[in-house]
Formats: sequence, C-alpha cells, structure tokens
Amino acid sequence: MKTPENQAYRKVTRRLIPFLILCYFFAYLDRVNVGFAKLHMQDALNFSETVYGFGAGIFFIGYFLFELPSNLLMQRFGPRFWIARIMVTWAVLSAGMMFVTTPTQFYVLRFLLGVAEAGFFPGIVFYLTLWFPSWRSARTLGLFILVTPLSTIIGSPLSGLILKLFESVGGLHNWQWLFLVEAIPSFLLAFVVLRYLDNDVKSAKWLSDDEKQLILNDLAKDAYNREQASHGKVDSSLRAMFNNGYVWLLALVFFSFNIGYYGINFWLPSIIKSSGVSDDLLIGLLAALPYVFGAAFMVWNSRHSDVKQERRWHIAIPAIIGGVGLALSAYCSGSTFWMMAWICVAMSGTLALIPTYISLPGAMLSGTAAAAGIALVNSVGNLAGFFGPTVLGWLKDTTGSTDIGLYILAGFLLLCAPLILALPARLANPTRHRPSEHPTVQPDAAGNTYR
Repeated sequence: MKTPENQAYRKVTRRLIPFLILCYFFAYLDRVNVGFAKLHMQDALNFSETVYGFGAGIFFIGYFLFELPSNLLMQRFGPRFWIARIMVTWAVLSAGMMFVTTPTQFYVLRFLLGVAEAGFFPGIVFYLTLWFPSWRSARTLGLFILVTPLSTIIGSPLSGLILKLFESVGGLHNWQWLFLVEAIPSFLLAFVVLRYLDNDVKSAKWLSDDEKQLILNDLAKDAYNREQASHGKVDSSLRAMFNNGYVWLLALVFFSFNIGYYGINFWLPSIIKSSGVSDDLLIGLLAALPYVFGAAFMVWNSRHSDVKQERRWHIAIPAIIGGVGLALSAYCSGSTFWMMAWICVAMSGTLALIPTYISLPGAMLSGTAAAAGIALVNSVGNLAGFFGPTVLGWLKDTTGSTDIGLYILAGFLLLCAPLILALPARLANPTRHRPSEHPTVQPDAAGNTYR
C-alpha cells in the first residue's frame, strides 16, 4: 500500500539496510572464519580441541567487557565515526591472525578481536531504533539480521574455496590466506561508512522535510507508548537500565540461546568433517545448507511477529524447535544425511527467533538506557559464546565425540522458551499508535524537534 508512511520507511530501508548488511557480513565472516581455519590450522600448529575451543570462545570475553562502553562511546562520537572505527580495528586484528604460531598468541588475538568488534552489532541495533518505531522493528531487524545466515550461506563455500585454492601460495598456508583475504573488505568498507551513513533522521539530506517529520512523529509516539506500558515510569538513565529486572531476564534468555548457537557455529565444519566428508569445498557447501533454511524461517517469523503484534511465542516456539533439532542431530551423528537434516531443523528454529528477540530491549527502554540496555543484553548474552565452544572442545578431547556437548547445547536452547514467557506480554508486545491519542513532534525555531 503506497501511503506516505510506507514510502518514507521504504526509502530509509533501501538506503540503510543493504549497506549495513554488507558491513555486518564481513564482520561476521571475520568473527567465525576461525571454524574453517581450524580444519588446517589445528594440525599445522598442533593445537588440541581444547585449545581451539578456548581460543574461539575467548573472543566473547573481550566482547563482553567492552560492548557496553563501546555503545556509550558511539552515543558520544556518533554512529558514523564509531562504526567506521570498529571496522578498521577488527580488520587489522583479523588479518593479524595469519601470524599466530602459539596458543598464547591465538588467545590474545582472539580476545583483542572481541574487544575491537564489541559494540558493532548492538550499535547497529540501537542505530536502527533512531530510524524505525517498535511496530516496524522486528521486520526491519529481520532484514538486517538476515546477514547472519547469508554470511554463512556465502561465506562457508567462499572459505572452503579459499582453503582449496590458496594452499602454499606465496609460501603461506591456506588458513593464513583465509584470514588475510577475508579481512581486506572490512578495512575498505570502513572508509565508505564515513561518507555514506547519516547519524540520525535530522541529518539525512536524502529525506524530504515531510518524510523526516513523519518519522520523528512516529518515534515520539513510540516513546509515548513505552511510557504508557510502563505506567508513566519510563526512565532513560543508566540507573534505570541496571535496575530493570526484565533487562537482566532478556540477557539470561540471550545467554542460553548463544550457548547453543555459537556452539553449532564454531564447530559445524569440524562436525561435518568428522562425519566422513573430507573435501574443503564440500564441507563449506554443506555448512551453508542449514542457514538457507534458517534464513527463510527467520524472515517469515519476524514478519509474522509484526503482523500479529506478538513477540514471546515467536521466540519460544523457534527455541523449542532449535533445541529438539540439535538434540536429534547428535542422536543421528553416525549418518551425514540425517545429522545434516536435523541441523537444518535446529538452525531454522535458532535463527528465526533472533530478530524478534533483538527488537525487545530497544522497545522497552529509551535514550541512554536503550543504548546501554541493548549493549548489556547483547554482551551478557554473547558471553555464552565463550562457554559453548570451550565446553564442546573440552568434551571432544575428553570423550572423543561432540554428541554429549550437543545435548547440553540443546538443553540451553530449550531453556529459552520458559524464560522468555516469564516476560509480561504488555512489555514484550508492541502497541501500534493511534494518531489521535498521541502528541506529535514539532520543530522549534532552530529546526530541532521536541515532544
């Protein structure tokens, strides 16, 4: 339907989402390509499964410690500059992984990579709250977070191809080329960010004055809705964020989710290889397959959540599907076909809940509390990225199999369902505005807006 509102948001979506997807594509690739590098790096450097699992996971310790400060600094310096700074730093460190020769160097660089990337994803999520009201947030985040499966759908075969083509080129190992080649685009894109992104609606020259006013009015109405849902007690301070028990509940949900998600993510190439597949390119193609199903279910679930204006069950049901699928993949680990079939089911449920879930902190909080709340939830949740790969690596060394570890990861995915249902529906579900009941934003003499 071609209303002025829809046309304005389509323009914002076309301008921002494809470019942010491109940036996050390379961020995510630089974060998880260590899973493919492991196929050859581990033998070349004589790393144990425990060393790999700890090194893969320690990324999230750095991420956890610096994510909240990074998001607050983004508010101070502006999204455009801060996103570019993050991208340059992580690109340099990711390329530096090619020089690793000892476990200590592996741990240090992975930790620093987490520090460098901290704030990028929650910063983008907060950035989008400056452009889209909550009743449009799930579908918008669904489009953006679509990059997660796309990074693997495209990146897995790409990583496998690099490993296959670059063995011993220029006297380097193929895993060294993998880190270098996949870091270069992030470095170059950082300079594009400085010219392309606008910090907020008011600074967007590509929007007309009417379109800016329409969006600013919607954002003001959204803030009004949050205030009403909280019985007039909306507080945008940091203290409000830390004292909000529901923010900590959301962090716990994300923690349980990420234990399962990153456990699969970092170990999937190795799990496929252990099932009897040896060709690097074929491993890459098979590793991409679950994300194809996940991407489709993610888009459908986020759109359905916005249509129904419901959040909790659109998180709980996919979490259950993900947990059951992961448990059955471990049960069928002796068969590549059935193991991959259930991994596809697991990834469909796991990925589907992400955009709906990620829309919640920004919809429940405002101002500084929103920026900090999104960062807190994401950083605590991503701390689980340390435990998932580490525990799976230790269990692989101890038992010789990943099956027990996968059962444990499945249990954490299932735990997400009762936890998210403990969140009151009045806070989780968006309330679409009724224009006659809410104030609008009017510009003052200087062109600023207020409610």
